Amino acid sequence: MSNSDIVSPCINVCKEDPITGYCYGCGRTAEEKNIWRNENTSIEWKTKNLSEIEQRLNGWQKTAFQESYKNKQVSGNSLIKERKLAQ
Repeated sequence: MSNSDIVSPCINVCKEDPITGYCYGCGRTAEEKNIWRNENTSIEWKTKNLSEIEQRLNGWQKTAFQESYKNKQVSGNSLIKERKLAQ
């Protein structure tokens, strides 16, 4: 598996919670987003971060993230991006 085989968890929400600093869509911090953009970031780090994200999110937010991320892995687009493209 290459580093490019792991899809970014961004699901096109991109709004940070002012208290936690976590993105409402993907649950990452600004620092984690920057690490994901670095081409030298290891597969191990990305895999660990995906696990951390899953633990941060809960309820409807977790369900929405999981469904949108799964769609992005298959089609290349988050559910939000697909909806915008269809308009």
